[in-house]
Amino acid sequence: MRRGQLRRRWVTSTVLVLSLAGCGGVVITPDPVLPKALVEPIPARVGLLLTAEQKSFVHSETRHGVTWEVALGTGQQRLVRTMFSSIFGEVQEFAELDSARKTTGLQAIFEPKIEQYSFATAQETGGEYVAVSIRYRIDVRTANGERYDSLTLTGYGTAMADGFGSSAPIEAATLAAKRDAAAKFLTQVGGLPLVKELSAGRPLQAVPEAAAIAAVSVEALPIRASRRSSSFSPLSSLPAQP
Repeated sequence: MRRGQLRRRWVTSTVLVLSLAGCGGVVITPDPVLPKALVEPIPARVGLLLTAEQKSFVHSETRHGVTWEVALGTGQQRLVRTMFSSIFGEVQEFAELDSARKTTGLQAIFEPKIEQYSFATAQETGGEYVAVSIRYRIDVRTANGERYDSLTLTGYGTAMADGFGSSAPIEAATLAAKRDAAAKFLTQVGGLPLVKELSAGRPLQAVPEAAAIAAVSVEALPIRASRRSSSFSPLSSLPAQP
């Protein structure tokens, strides 16, 4: 890239940061709309636990003098409802674990959580693109609330900085990261042992602590000059916690 182009992008990024700071910060509410998944639902009845904390989840931080607030809760609800209704034949939603535990006929309880949200602005990537990663943890419980397993997956998204105004690139990259995570879940979850148990019509049974395997680490947000909207990150299974 020529020096003049680099300078123009640096000036543009600097002006944008200053203008955002003058506005008192940035508020983003990404709400993804996922296409219908082409998968055959498993004939299983499961509980989906969406706590008040997750429904109102907001990532907030100050970067280069600009306060960013990314409201992920509303989009998170839409995302996980779509994911789980695509995989399982019957999904019953709960706001509290106790309510789920008292419900008869469930084979398992899933509690998805946003564990980490990270982003890189155009100023930090040199002005060409922005990048976002969202790490999710899905706690899996038996019908009576005992820990069975814990799954992690990370969605990645990027968006070009050119042609966008204000916070639009970060919002676009966040939506891409959400779609990336959903695609990984939908394509990989079918191979997990717990899904095979549920497919056979059996409720999940708590796994003895001695049978737990070593934890699998999850990579951090890769900051690199890439125009691709996502990168592969497998759905990982972590040991059940006591």
